[in-house]
Amino acid sequence: MSLKPSERYRPDIDGLRAIAVMLVVNFHGFPDAMPGGFIGVDIFFVISGFLITGIIARELDEKRFSLVGFYIRRIRRIFPALIVVLAAVLGLGWLWMLPHAYAELSSDVFASAAFAANIALMLQSGYFDIESAKKPLLHLWSLGIEEQFYLAWPLILMIAARWRAGLLFMACGIALASFILNVALIGRDPIATFYLPFTRAWELLAGAALALTWTRVDQSEAAGNWRAAVGVALIMLAAAVLDVHRAFPGWWALLPVAGSALLLSAPASWINRTLLSWPPMVWIGLISYPLYLWHWPLLVLSAIVKFEPLTLVDRELALLASVVLSWGTYVLIEKPLRFGGRRGLKAVGLGAAMAAVAFAGVIVTAGHGFDFRLPAEIRAMADVPEQNAQWRAGKCLIDLSHQTAFAGECVERNRRPLLLLWGDSTAGALMPGLLRAQQARDFGIAQLTASSCVPILNVDIATTPNCRANNDRVLAMATRLKPDIILLHGTWEKNLDKVGATVATLKRETRARVVVLGPGVFWKRGLPNEVLRYYLLHHELIPVRSDVAVVARGADRDLREAVVREDGEYISAADVLCNEQGCLTRLGDGANDITASDQVHLTEKASVFLVQGIVDRVLGTSTPRTGASH
Repeated sequence: MSLKPSERYRPDIDGLRAIAVMLVVNFHGFPDAMPGGFIGVDIFFVISGFLITGIIARELDEKRFSLVGFYIRRIRRIFPALIVVLAAVLGLGWLWMLPHAYAELSSDVFASAAFAANIALMLQSGYFDIESAKKPLLHLWSLGIEEQFYLAWPLILMIAARWRAGLLFMACGIALASFILNVALIGRDPIATFYLPFTRAWELLAGAALALTWTRVDQSEAAGNWRAAVGVALIMLAAAVLDVHRAFPGWWALLPVAGSALLLSAPASWINRTLLSWPPMVWIGLISYPLYLWHWPLLVLSAIVKFEPLTLVDRELALLASVVLSWGTYVLIEKPLRFGGRRGLKAVGLGAAMAAVAFAGVIVTAGHGFDFRLPAEIRAMADVPEQNAQWRAGKCLIDLSHQTAFAGECVERNRRPLLLLWGDSTAGALMPGLLRAQQARDFGIAQLTASSCVPILNVDIATTPNCRANNDRVLAMATRLKPDIILLHGTWEKNLDKVGATVATLKRETRARVVVLGPGVFWKRGLPNEVLRYYLLHHELIPVRSDVAVVARGADRDLREAVVREDGEYISAADVLCNEQGCLTRLGDGANDITASDQVHLTEKASVFLVQGIVDRVLGTSTPRTGASH
């Protein structure tokens, strides 16, 4: 009699697990090199459906299937490594995460322990969203789908067997309905289609259908070689052509699912016997489950510790650490608890441990991430919001994605000298300082600023398609207003070669003094993150001045030369904010004393400080125009 798929150990299945986990790990570690690596999860789905259904079908045939026994086996297989990883992530989050992020992580810990990670993540964001890359437990969505499958599928098979219904007919019918739902919803709601078990079940049921038709599959070497070759080709094709921009799963998921099923169906093939059964591949397959669990949290938490994107070496080291931890987890935790005696007692203990982890997640979430871990002033500085109350956003700092006109109040037409402020949001951040300066100096302000739009003429900004047209409008307005002074400020390091021409045009068309304020301080990780990072490393408040900023001194020099060449005036913001000891991080000990709310935007106090240091030079000896057109 032909052996059923679950009756003997097949090293080639561990080899296929190795392919699956390596695809996922490389996708997460090196997304540009492996853009379609996320299909490794689909391979895991097919393997799980194949193995689980083979076990259940055999035991149902032999009338010895026990639902309790099945769940005990699943608990001993899934819980040990998962408990360790969830507990470790909670502990590392305590050390390195801000309260809000730690509360969100703890909520995900609870969802993962409750077999609902996919539902929780679906309600938060998409798998490929930027924000999702900051979630240490994002990858556990797939485990949620498998666990939900394990809860429902044995019951369905038991009912079908009792009613003497065909198990294969049942599997194929549900798989077809799931696939149709997947295709129907992928265009309408891609996030739900990605995460819901109803639209993913067909992938596990593809493996289930193979297990239920095992005795009818031609197991000759020649037939197996063909199936295995086609299977490998389909998986390679999927990994090569798919990326995060494809509508997945949809029709595209047929490639890895069919490829995996074909490989599973061909144990006698040369590929399965030689390549997939190669000892190093089998070794990776044996640790594939803990490796899948460990690799993503280590990548995400490493980036959190650095407060910046990981370098290639950083990612390689994180993945190497995940391999070491996975082997240790497999040998020291997974094998002792999965195999051997006292199965029921082990299952009860593991269930209690998982419940404790879930409860810990609830407590931390309810405690708002245990914000008492950080001193109040550190929490406040690290969470300081963008202080844009005086930027006049939506009126004089416009969003070019849906705005083209400035409000009438943006120009003080009856005050002279008139200072025209033109630039992006970093120029808008100068407004608190300019408004304070108006209290002591009599001058008017015309604020014509636009988010992400550098004040340079005749240049297309790829990230802000309407910027060029906006700058043309500002030039036309400046020509009519005839301001006494035009103050330009922005993040224009990528467009230095056009600054001189802009200054020349403004001087020619408006006859105003043109003053260019050079770039300020660029904080590599964002100043609030620098405050937090310094505290975590040194357990004290960041010094008043720090040299961890990236200050664009080269841009200062090049800008000055371009501006002065066209008879413009240049002022260095960095000279006011920085000295040989470093750049100002704070002007006091309170949260509002921090000098930047992110990488580049000044806080209100820093804006006042900077403008006080430059206002005399900006206003200079300008005198109001007589007879100027208002």
